[in-house]
Amino acid sequence: MRLSDYVWSRNPRGLHVSSIYQTPLEVSRYGQIHAGWAKLMAAGYEYVDDAQVLMSMGITPVVRLYLGRYGAGPFDQNLRSIMDAFIAVGVKWFEFYNEPNLGVEWPEGFDPNWQDVDNVIRPLMDNWLLWAEYTVSRGCYPGFIPLAESDTPRYAAIMWMDAFLNYLAQNHFDRFRNVLANGLYVATHPYTLNHFYQEAPGGGARPPAAQNAREGGWHFEYPYDPISQAADPGRTIYGGTPQTPYGDPVGLLAMGMMFNERAAQMFGAQVVPVLGTEGGIWPFRGGSFQQDRRYPPYDENSQAEATVAMFEWIARQAPPWFFGVTLWKEDEYYVPTTAPAIGRLAETPPIFKEVPDTEVMNPNFGGPVQPEDFGPGPIHGAPDYHMIILGPGLEPRWFFETAQSYWNLFRPIVTAHTELIDYIPNTQSLAVTVITPPDTAEALRVAIAERYPNVLFDLVLTDDIESVRFLFNDRVLLNRRFG
Repeated sequence: MRLSDYVWSRNPRGLHVSSIYQTPLEVSRYGQIHAGWAKLMAAGYEYVDDAQVLMSMGITPVVRLYLGRYGAGPFDQNLRSIMDAFIAVGVKWFEFYNEPNLGVEWPEGFDPNWQDVDNVIRPLMDNWLLWAEYTVSRGCYPGFIPLAESDTPRYAAIMWMDAFLNYLAQNHFDRFRNVLANGLYVATHPYTLNHFYQEAPGGGARPPAAQNAREGGWHFEYPYDPISQAADPGRTIYGGTPQTPYGDPVGLLAMGMMFNERAAQMFGAQVVPVLGTEGGIWPFRGGSFQQDRRYPPYDENSQAEATVAMFEWIARQAPPWFFGVTLWKEDEYYVPTTAPAIGRLAETPPIFKEVPDTEVMNPNFGGPVQPEDFGPGPIHGAPDYHMIILGPGLEPRWFFETAQSYWNLFRPIVTAHTELIDYIPNTQSLAVTVITPPDTAEALRVAIAERYPNVLFDLVLTDDIESVRFLFNDRVLLNRRFG
């Protein structure tokens, strides 16, 4: 299958419905903004007629089978019947499961974890794959599961996506490649925060009042834009810096880029379509909003300019695999008052995206190159490496003055940078002694013990400096490296 074979409007603009059972849909709102996509949430058959009307207007529907707190439940006969009704009127784009890295998508009391293969990853992937195979058998397009774009340890989208793809590579390699080659797309939820800006003449970023969608200089490539890289050199969607230990997925393209890179390495894909099935720049009313202080704030008027510019940037500058965003959501833009973005979209004709005839799969794929196992390997006997990691406010000089005899005996690596753990290969093991004030102990425990499950975690609190000195001296006397 080629990228150009996917059937859609070629118009990146989209809008998400307010809720389930919102029918008949006010399709005039979708026409007003010259939408090319409409995201529907189907708990039953309520949007089937609306889907037909939307397609007659040149708008491509995307149907999420609404499941409530369904967890990793199966694709059953009821869901198949709902889906068949949409297929019968010409709908091709579908989703099954939604943000499983959040507890709200699971039964009450269940807290999902990407490390829980048996109860989370396996049933999600096994059931999703059965649904995806049915979808492609009907000539339609299954969306790979969208994740909440979190960077916190348990819910980190980067970790979850790697867990999904590693499981598929190890257990369903050929089946997943077949789905990739026959209509798969990636559903993402790119809520961009204020991770965008427009360059000012002469350099820097324009203030909100000076932003203009009709002029150039817009940046939506976060985290690879100049502001991000100047503030945190080397930051990538995978992390790579002390500030991003769990990756940085909060950008327009980030999760789609990650999927395409991993799918190329592991399954031989070249260009997998990506659609933001909810997201965009949140349409706040009143005030000024600056979620990330490295970037300029925005208000409701600059949000309008940036939203128009975002869709034009997608059409002109985004990678060919990025097909658009359905803005979250209809009522947020129309209730209680109409957001300025609606007026700006209404008065601005859309720019259609040119899609190349590139094969989705690489015909020269030589076999999978899977990412290496994450982090240091398990300890057998004594660890191969030992690091002392100093918490906030502690300097190496302080450590050497306090624990000189301990260092002379054991010679650990001493650093304040947890990212050095990433340089220990999975074939080697590691113990980490963390010396930190009590108020940062839990954050460092999460950053190390939860992220690197094979690492021996040895915690020393610095609430009493003399007790720290005695502790390390005792370890020297007992010839005991760890507590």
